[in-house]
Amino acid sequence: MVDLRIIKAGRAELTLAPTLGGGIARLDVNGRPVLRPWLGNASDFFSLSSNVLVPFSNRISGGGFTWKGELHKISPNLSGEIFPIHGDGFSRVWSFSSSDKNPKLTLMNGAIGPWLYMAEQEFDLTSRGLTITLCITNKGTQSLPFGYGFHPWFPRNSGTKLAFKAKKVWLENTQHLPSEELLLTDDSSWQFGKLRSLPNSWINNCYTGWDGTAVIKQDFGAMSCTVTASRSLSNAIIFSPNQTSNFFCFEPVSHPVDAFNLPAKPCLKELPVGETLKTSMTFSWA
Repeated sequence: MVDLRIIKAGRAELTLAPTLGGGIARLDVNGRPVLRPWLGNASDFFSLSSNVLVPFSNRISGGGFTWKGELHKISPNLSGEIFPIHGDGFSRVWSFSSSDKNPKLTLMNGAIGPWLYMAEQEFDLTSRGLTITLCITNKGTQSLPFGYGFHPWFPRNSGTKLAFKAKKVWLENTQHLPSEELLLTDDSSWQFGKLRSLPNSWINNCYTGWDGTAVIKQDFGAMSCTVTASRSLSNAIIFSPNQTSNFFCFEPVSHPVDAFNLPAKPCLKELPVGETLKTSMTFSWA
């Protein structure tokens, strides 16, 4: 059986799945889903309500990356993907602990490519919102660039609308890698400055210069919410296959897709051995 831990705060109920990558299986308020409920498939980590992304977000091309003159190779880690994607935290077993303070999930043995690390998630649930604080410690033998973020899956229906502000958007190529970065002021079709519906067709794009706030308005039984994030999560990825999909993703992340192989490695955080970084994301509802 899958280990599920339920936390309640007034009208809010959170279900954690420690053994499924430290993910969230449900987040409901008054019986209405804030996040798409887990589909019950224990072999598919991305059928959960939300995943944690560590020590990088999205894809890394070219078999790895070069850092300070050294090539670090990384093998694909997910069936059907030709590039390594989303690190390994989402597929590891995390341990659960709870005391008088907030419940925590801890990963002691994070390891992929050149990274060795420890990670901890702390969950602060109230009747009005949920804050997830993520801490990552470099347990390896060398200073490395780290990436991180969150991958929530939201319900989508004909009434779903989204609003947020950013500066630029990356277009993607056929391998879902960045091809061109556009100023949002140059193409209004990519803007979400005011509440609007998601595109009818495929969207899988990284927005850079995100201001850290997004508003999600829902109808038909789902719960509207506001997403806020730490300044270090200055990028946001939107993903949804098309208008018939019952979900969309709005992912607060630290860096663009394939930042490890982009010029200047934008937004990656160099983390010395033994040091820890911290970031957080909050869902709040009326």
